[in-house]
Amino acid sequence: MDGFSIAVLGLALSTILCGIGSSLGLKYTVSTLSGVAAGDPSKVGKCMVIALLPATQGLYGLVISIVGMGSLTAVQADPAKGFAVFFASCIMAVSGMFSAILQGKAASSAIVAVGKKSELSGKLMMYPAMIEMYALLGLVASIIILGAI
Repeated sequence: MDGFSIAVLGLALSTILCGIGSSLGLKYTVSTLSGVAAGDPSKVGKCMVIALLPATQGLYGLVISIVGMGSLTAVQADPAKGFAVFFASCIMAVSGMFSAILQGKAASSAIVAVGKKSELSGKLMMYPAMIEMYALLGLVASIIILGAI
């Protein structure tokens, strides 16, 4: 396996795993939001931003794939550099997938609480947003390492 193939595999995993995590996270939030909307449709607006939080990790995975594409010419025949791109991409892939799933669960709980007391929406948005920090750390680490290759 040449460096190019190894690097492309890592970049693809970044997009795929972050997309899976975001999809699963959104499954939790959208299911919960549907229940809140059935009870009181006026609360949907207050919950929408909270419900969409897990979607960002899918975007971060795509960003890493795009940024990493710039490294592909440098890794053509060098498996070591290909593995460097692979592992740099895996930082975002793993942190993005797990943080999106966990953020979806936390956001789902926040949506339930906002459904009961809508004035809590601003305060409760902070809890799932704290999980976002770990996705951002993965994004930054991946970008820094890809930039050094």
